[in-house]
Amino acid sequence: MITRYSRPEMVSLWSMENFFRLCFEIEAHTCDALAERGVIPKAAAKEIWEKGKFSLERIEEIENQTRHQFIAFLSNVSENIGDASRYLHQGMTSTDVLDTALCAQLKAAGDILTADILKVMETLRHKAIEYKDVLCMGRTHGMHAEPTTFGFKLLGYYTEFARNFERMRKAQEEVSVCAISGAVGNFANLEPFIEQYVADKMGLLPEPVSTQVIPRDRHAMFFATLGVIASSIERLATEIRHLQRTEVGEASEFFHVGQKGSSAMPHKSNPVLCENLTGLARLVRSAVTPALEDVVLWHERDISHSSVERVIAPDATITLDFALNRLAEVLNGMQVNKERMLANINLQKGLVYSQRVLLALVDKGMLRDNAYKLVQGAAMKVWHGEGNFQDILLQDTQVTDILSPDEIAELFNPAYYIRNIDAVFKRVLGV
Repeated sequence: MITRYSRPEMVSLWSMENFFRLCFEIEAHTCDALAERGVIPKAAAKEIWEKGKFSLERIEEIENQTRHQFIAFLSNVSENIGDASRYLHQGMTSTDVLDTALCAQLKAAGDILTADILKVMETLRHKAIEYKDVLCMGRTHGMHAEPTTFGFKLLGYYTEFARNFERMRKAQEEVSVCAISGAVGNFANLEPFIEQYVADKMGLLPEPVSTQVIPRDRHAMFFATLGVIASSIERLATEIRHLQRTEVGEASEFFHVGQKGSSAMPHKSNPVLCENLTGLARLVRSAVTPALEDVVLWHERDISHSSVERVIAPDATITLDFALNRLAEVLNGMQVNKERMLANINLQKGLVYSQRVLLALVDKGMLRDNAYKLVQGAAMKVWHGEGNFQDILLQDTQVTDILSPDEIAELFNPAYYIRNIDAVFKRVLGV
């Protein structure tokens, strides 16, 4: 992933230096386990830890000759260890190390991403409470529907990211496994104790049944979860983009001093960060289909998944990490125009209260179909510019014969629509 959309902590996790460090730790822990079982001398295991070093330059040099990256790594480490290196990689296959290292990386990436999600959740929680009682227009099909509150809208996104937090934890747990089981996974040259020992040391769980590889359905679920989280980011970013539109103007990204929106039009202030989030979400989701296709391998193993994972694992996690932090930044700086929200509620001259009028007429005994036609007829007059909805109702004797002027006026009180907001906040946040 390009540096423009990268954060240092996640990038360093996917560095070759870190990857080979994990590979060495897996090899060294395996030697400790073998020494504990009396298979190799304990002194040799100790020497491997003490002398085991590697150089990225030397690994590349050897790989140019061997055409096998992991053998190049083992050769370089062995050069530094000396005689004790004969005990290195005993009974193992390269996939034992590579798969376990990848899972360790994905687990660590999950730690970063769950922390990112919590950051977004905390910001949404704060903003939801701040704007809990701020009236705004609710929209369906992009059209004005009925009043709600801006805090209630944000509370819905909070609960979505709370679900994403649990999804991420579950996906992280599912991929946090270790396989040290040999060439076809049947422990022919190793015993399950070795796998359990290494798993404990690496903070992983043993894969119950591996072939030569850890089953890729685990990885597919991990990347599918990243895709779902990316879609949640895009949904919220798209909402802000719509609210920032000139015709709406209810909420917008913060516009910094000195910032420029357009090279040609000095008046422009565009939702560029949210548009950027939309694009980044597409990139993360692009990893999902290849991850699903990686599930299908030939027999006990092939390497068709390998090239895919070398690309999607760092790119998807680095991109999502960046996107989550950018979303938190957008939310923290978001500008909210309460006056514009109220003006938009009143934009259609009272039409948004039509359901209340309909229900009131039905409650007074009018058949629903007749009430619907009556209210819709009055609404059409507003659409045709004949006045505001409340005045037209007051001029209709079919309405005033059933509802008094005070009763009609009360139907246009927006407080009605938020009377249960506190109950939902209490259900979600306990406040």
